[in-house]
Amino acid sequence: MSLSEQYFSTEELHPIDIVEHLAEHHEWDFDRVADDQIAMAVEGQWRTYSITLAWSAQDETLRLICTFEMDPPADRMAELYETLNATNDMCWAGAFTYWAAQKLMVWRYGLVLAGEQMAGPEQIDTMIRAAVLSAERFYPAFQLVAWGNETPEAAMGVAIAEAYGRA
Repeated sequence: MSLSEQYFSTEELHPIDIVEHLAEHHEWDFDRVADDQIAMAVEGQWRTYSITLAWSAQDETLRLICTFEMDPPADRMAELYETLNATNDMCWAGAFTYWAAQKLMVWRYGLVLAGEQMAGPEQIDTMIRAAVLSAERFYPAFQLVAWGNETPEAAMGVAIAEAYGRA
């Protein structure tokens, strides 16, 4: 049975309920923070990523953030931001940003579901997979720039075309 088959008979299905089902299906650790928010841990090749999905009924958007801790040296911030710009030029769905106050690298994506549209399980699973694969792909570049004293150009050269891991 596909992930979506069991939902066809449900008239009012909350997107976070679907995410919770996916987390159970993939055996990810998760916490239903609120009715409209869920947090989970997804293991990748490089590290475990914290993923939070939140539903905003007001603007009909399912928001996803995928984070990992990063505390780069202050003297490497200019190069890290240059690497973030280069990274985001290669990303069509979602974008990276650095939250300095929290010391987190963040992948953000918002799925707008205006007009009472519903996201299906496959679509939400793809959102989560894309976040983890993007983090896996660019994690080495961020590390090389921050601690390996590589140039952004050299670090981006190691951003692999296909990330390997589990999402």
